[in-house]
Amino acid sequence: MADTSLELEAGRTPGVDQSSGRWRGWVLPLAALAVWWYVSRNASSTHGIMVSPAQVLRTAIDQVESGALWRALSASLARELTGFAIGSVAGLALGALLGVSKIANRAIGPSFNTFKQVSLFAWIPLISVWFGLGDVAKVVFLSLAALVPVVVHTSDGIRAVSPALLDVARVFRYNKLQTVTHVVLPAALPSVFTGIYLALIYSWLATLGAEYLLVAGSGIGNTLVDGSEQFRMDLVVFGVIVIGVTGWALNALARAIQRRWFTHAREARQTK
Repeated sequence: MADTSLELEAGRTPGVDQSSGRWRGWVLPLAALAVWWYVSRNASSTHGIMVSPAQVLRTAIDQVESGALWRALSASLARELTGFAIGSVAGLALGALLGVSKIANRAIGPSFNTFKQVSLFAWIPLISVWFGLGDVAKVVFLSLAALVPVVVHTSDGIRAVSPALLDVARVFRYNKLQTVTHVVLPAALPSVFTGIYLALIYSWLATLGAEYLLVAGSGIGNTLVDGSEQFRMDLVVFGVIVIGVTGWALNALARAIQRRWFTHAREARQTK
């Protein structure tokens, strides 16, 4: 039973061999690649629109050798990580305040619930007027994307702490600060991690939207814009692939950090 709970904490499905089904994840991409190759080879009427895998590969090589890929990707990731960090820190602070303080939740909660119902892209006109079209505007936009999931999951995780744990804190005569730091926050960590994980993914998705709509500067989103304006579908498809692979890498990194954290927490509990 304990092993099952630890598997759940680490984000694994209990009783399932993780290595046995990994190869199946390649079936759909390989099938899509085969269909893409066949259609691009045989559909002569789509010349210029349906580019071949070979054309995209040549574009990828050109982008790598010229350094254009690294410049665009580093610019996008720098904005994404900056916005993610700012939004996550602010979200943790606000989420903890809403979760711990009933007064703050009553005073701020309704306004925040209204704020989070507004589509993220609805803020772009105001952001572009207030902050321009440069990196500052993009980082503000990405911070908003990261803020909401962290606030929601942090506050919900704190409010979901078992009353039994709070009773234990009272038995040990913890003050308010000790109860929060030693009992409430550790118990809420799984939910907090979920919010941070979602913030990382949302901020990456928002990065491409910000670069596409706030077109000043460089980035992967600007690569898509350039490809579209020049009618270079090979460049557009290449940009889409880079976006997908980068998103997959960020997802894998977040999951690895989560597993490592819970493994460390498990070992710490066992040594006590």
